[in-house]
Amino acid sequence: MKTLSRITIEAALKPYGITASRLLCEQITTYIDLLLRWNKKTSLTTVIEPDEILRFHFGESLIAVAAIPIRHGRLADVGSGAGFPAVPIRMASEDLSVILIESNQKKATFLQEVVRELCLKNVEVRRCRMEDVLLHDENFDFVTARALGIDNTFLIWSHNALNSTGSVVLWLGDTDAGRISLNTGWKWSDPIRIPQSERRVILRGSKG
Repeated sequence: MKTLSRITIEAALKPYGITASRLLCEQITTYIDLLLRWNKKTSLTTVIEPDEILRFHFGESLIAVAAIPIRHGRLADVGSGAGFPAVPIRMASEDLSVILIESNQKKATFLQEVVRELCLKNVEVRRCRMEDVLLHDENFDFVTARALGIDNTFLIWSHNALNSTGSVVLWLGDTDAGRISLNTGWKWSDPIRIPQSERRVILRGSKG
């Protein structure tokens, strides 16, 4: 496997507003190694070149740390899959508490391994469907989703899961972002263009 140097990682993340620490670079290297090893037996990603993983998965995830910003509070990530965007966001935001919601057993097991290998505190993996998360005592500052089909069921659940000033943060293509921003149950901000991407954006919707 091609090994990415710290200089390469730092340079790749700079367009996304991230100044990568030594720890973050080490965690990214470990994460990519785990992802590629597990991907041989469990379908986690179609992106298999380390430099492309760095840009497409880590860069696109980490831009939210500075651009939204997501640095503190509680975050629920729906359909976490291989852990993007929530795990990289947590790697760069030590004051963030994260719940990863993933119904697939193999993917949930992978996420547990990532959390263990990276020694991430305040990260919980829940192997369940979004609808099975009890919300009576859950109040999140952020709900995120990337590799997920966004529909009214998701938006209603997110609205109920967020606190009064919370936000839903979505990684989407231009067309889907335009469609979802027509939903009148939210106050939508202008889409944030993802660097080095022609059609992908981050869309933020606020309750307040």
